[in-house]
Amino acid sequence: MFSTKTYDVAIVGGGMVGLATAIGLANADLNVVVIDAGTTQAVSGEPKLRVSAINKASQQLLENLGAWQYLDDNRVSPYQKMSVWDKDGLGKIEFDAHSISEAYLGSIIENDAISYALAKRASEISNITHIENQRLERVAFGEREAWLTLANGDNVSAAVVVAADGANSWVRQQCSIPLTFWDYGHHAIVATVRTELAHDATARQAFLPGGPLAMLPLYDDNLCSIVWSVSPDQAEQLLALDDIEFGKALTAALDGRLGMCQVVSERQSFSLRMRYARHFARHRLVLAGDAAHTIHPLAGQGVNLGFLDAASIIDTFTELHQQGKDLGEYSHLRALERWRKAEAMEMIATMEGFKRLFAGSNPLKKAMRDIGLTLVDNVAGLKTVFIKQAMGNKMTLPKLCREPISS
Repeated sequence: MFSTKTYDVAIVGGGMVGLATAIGLANADLNVVVIDAGTTQAVSGEPKLRVSAINKASQQLLENLGAWQYLDDNRVSPYQKMSVWDKDGLGKIEFDAHSISEAYLGSIIENDAISYALAKRASEISNITHIENQRLERVAFGEREAWLTLANGDNVSAAVVVAADGANSWVRQQCSIPLTFWDYGHHAIVATVRTELAHDATARQAFLPGGPLAMLPLYDDNLCSIVWSVSPDQAEQLLALDDIEFGKALTAALDGRLGMCQVVSERQSFSLRMRYARHFARHRLVLAGDAAHTIHPLAGQGVNLGFLDAASIIDTFTELHQQGKDLGEYSHLRALERWRKAEAMEMIATMEGFKRLFAGSNPLKKAMRDIGLTLVDNVAGLKTVFIKQAMGNKMTLPKLCREPISS
């Protein structure tokens, strides 16, 4: 006879969003289990290929959760400036943190480093059970609780399940939640490159005819992480080049702004697709992060949007718990669902608008790009709004993203 362990919240997925949600809920005196198909390890050696541009709102969340302190300072890359330009036009925008009396705009950090810091923090909290290297085999939802069976036969139950198990969410598929999606027609090439000139703590984004190219400054003055969005055919051609020829192609794409570029890692490519779940919540279920939505990486906002999901879930569940209400009752989750769907749709629409505006070489589009970028760059008030948006300053930020929590 198998025994069943009971928790307030079961989180499926031990990545950044799942672990952040777990820590926040545990700090609100909820008993949480995290079911993690993988494991987390300390990051060392050469930079990992997958990095995120963490904005100030996400940093505030990580600080309030007690995880930021476990990031290795030598692997965190704060950036003070952003440079955005249209390669085939005259339009450009230059952002500088000092113009709004900030020390920096955000930080480039390896995803694995963030996950490790969160896992380390979670390990210190007694009311988090972090089950690693275990897949979920079955999930069922009843009127009063949800039941989950792991691959090893263990059973757990919880008042509510948070699915934070990624873009190809097993939980979402098991629950037959439909997806609205479209293919962006892009593959993203990621790699680490060494540049002849120092990056000057500047995040750069060039809009090329084939798609956007981001150069994200890493902790070494001459190392950058690239995210180059191109058509599938162009991705195949670029990946077929040897390192020297690829470096030349990258240097040309950047108009030599950082001198010669040299690839110092493997190159990986993945297809880009927008996903938007029809339901972000159901009775005893909430979707979070990539399980609910994925967006184009051209503004680097995917992880920040996922952290907003985590903080919003923490806000909502904490309030329900304090009021003695059922965490998984769908009527109690509707406001959370509306909040997250609205923000995700706003971000998806913004990214799609940017992508369409900067795609191709239509003369009218080029004129609009030049006028728009120049206008933003030269109107102080408008530019400040753009900078603050990029930093994650929003009117409806969850509590943990907007203010230090007193100890």
